[in-house]
Amino acid sequence: MKTLAFAFALALAATAAQAQYLSGTGSNPSTHRSSGYTTNTGTYVQPYVATNPNSTQRDNFGTSGNVNPYTGATGHRTPRY
Repeated sequence: MKTLAFAFALALAATAAQAQYLSGTGSNPSTHRSSGYTTNTGTYVQPYVATNPNSTQRDNFGTSGNVNPYTGATGHRTPRY
């Protein structure tokens, strides 16, 4: 009986984690820092922190439903894939 309850709890937790990524409400915890740089047109881009690339846009800081923990900004973009 304990094994069945444990298996059910584990399945429920896995489903909740998967739903978080499908609905775009969980930012990717893997990040990288980018140094500031100057573009070809002379515009300076400030250093920033971004999520590491992966197979989805649903967990990026700028995606609707996510919050950037470094700036507090709420995402507003709709993911293309």
